[in-house]
Order: sequence, then structure tokens, then C-alpha cells
Amino acid sequence: MRLIIGNKAYSSWSLRGWLACRQSGLVFEEVVVPMYDADWDRRRQGDEFAPSSGKVPILWDGEAVVWDSLAIVDYLADKVGRDRFWPADDAARAMARSMAAEMHSSFTALRRKHSMNIRQTFPPARPDDDLLAELSRIMELWAQARARWGGTGDFLFGEFGAADIMYAPVCTRIATYSLPVARFAVPYIEAVLGHPFMQDWIAGAQEEEWVIEQYEPPAVTQG
Repeated sequence: MRLIIGNKAYSSWSLRGWLACRQSGLVFEEVVVPMYDADWDRRRQGDEFAPSSGKVPILWDGEAVVWDSLAIVDYLADKVGRDRFWPADDAARAMARSMAAEMHSSFTALRRKHSMNIRQTFPPARPDDDLLAELSRIMELWAQARARWGGTGDFLFGEFGAADIMYAPVCTRIATYSLPVARFAVPYIEAVLGHPFMQDWIAGAQEEEWVIEQYEPPAVTQG
């Protein structure tokens, strides 16, 4: 298998696809493509990007090709068994799938106003009302999953799985932008960021030399 991803510092969807590949336990080749460099537009027109119209992540498995991070999760679950990604209990699995799908299609204020930037940590600032509403919804979902299905485990449904993969970039954004969260969520965020897969990704992001200015804060003028 060959997984093409964008910059580890910035690409949240690439993170999800990469975590899914690591969670599968299957061997895969990782290809990091720097986004928005001088060759970005030309590279996106190549055959390897054609199925996704130039978007990352994109997973090639022989003749099979899968793009979109949630589709990658499901494809890999079909290959290795869904219990590696989803809870075994029907009710828990229904909730986990719904939470993953809601993350996939919602929370636009969080995406738009606080893009992923793993290499930075910013001081707290009061979020806009639309972002506060989204954070409240995320806290509600996390609280329900942890209370009903978390048990003694560290993650949303006890063991690390697809729901945690989908919300991992939310955890990085909360840490990067010092966003307000409920007290119960702090240990969960720490568990996600401390997971060995996440530590490997964060280390890779720190080693990258590429900087995308549109994802960096404006310089502060000294008075």
C-alpha cells in the first residue's frame, strides 16, 4: 500500500488517513507531498492524484484506490476486521460511526478559524460564538461516549479506534490554540496526543522544513 499525504504540520485530513493506516497494522509506504509549493499544481495533475482531483490523503493498494479519510478508515477496516477500528457492541459502534461522520461533515468554524498547526502553541483568546458552540457540541459528544462506553480505557470508546482518529486533529487544535474545554476532556486530549502513533506524527511534523504562510499567524509588530 502507498499513502500520499500532505505536510504533517498542517494537513489534518492527512493525519486521519495516516492514523488509519497505522491502526490497521498493515505495511504501507508513506509519501509526503509538500502542499502549495512551486510544484503543487503540476503534481496534482498527475495520474496518482487523478482519482481524488488532487486532494490528500489518497491511498493506493495495488489497483484499488481510496481517497477521503473516512473512506480510508472503512476500507482498511474491511481488510483487517472492523473490531480494530470500531467498538464490537452494536450500540457503541452506532454512536462511534455517527460521531465520526459528524466530525467529517461539521465543525466548519473550527476548521476555518483554527487550521491545524502542530508546531505552534498560541496563548488563549476568547473564541467567537460560533466556535464556542462547536466546542460545546464536541464536549457533549465526548462526554456521552466516555460516560457510556469509555470504561477504564483512555479513549472515547475505551480502546483507540476510528472515532479517536477522526477527532485527533481537534485535539491538536485545542492544544495549539489553547481552546477552552471541559475538565473531563483534558485527560482524553493528553491520551490522544500521547499515543505512540501521534507522537510519531508530531515528531515528523517537527522535522519538516516547509512553512506555509497562510497557516501561520501574522507577525506581531513591536511598539
